[in-house]
Amino acid sequence: MFNYETENNEYDNLEECVNMVYELAAKYAVDGVKNNIGGPFGAGIIYKKDNGRYIILLIERNTVIRSKDPIAHAEVNAIRSACKALNTRSLENCILVTTAKCCPMCLAAACWANIRTIYYSQEYDSAANSGFRDEKIEEYIKGNNQIVEEKILNNPCCEYPFIEWNKKEEKEEY
Repeated sequence: MFNYETENNEYDNLEECVNMVYELAAKYAVDGVKNNIGGPFGAGIIYKKDNGRYIILLIERNTVIRSKDPIAHAEVNAIRSACKALNTRSLENCILVTTAKCCPMCLAAACWANIRTIYYSQEYDSAANSGFRDEKIEEYIKGNNQIVEEKILNNPCCEYPFIEWNKKEEKEEY
């Protein structure tokens, strides 16, 4: 995580705040590319305070290469770090800013985190033209399945975790 600290970390103007996140995320992503840490993607989380001001909470980058983790995308890293920083799993008061349009996995992660606004700069074409496989996922979503999914029938053991969850009286829904 890029440690962002300045004297003026709060912004009245959202556009100014978003542009600063873009600048920082792009620089951090470039550093990651040069140092063989990850792909050319950066992301940041902006926290909207109750007084209407905006704070850049953190900046993350793609770390897939270094971590050998195919889901260590900048957006996922930013969401994980923001949840830890705010001690919550809901980021409904946050804005995700990313240097490229979210892949379906990152978009789903933003949905799970209750992020309602995402700003991005580059389209899927930029990623596809650089050798990234977003179009294969897009094709899968359209029904052009490249992965075989088979439901195993009559295997009751997998139902047990759901039965236990549904019996639980005091559970945190998410």
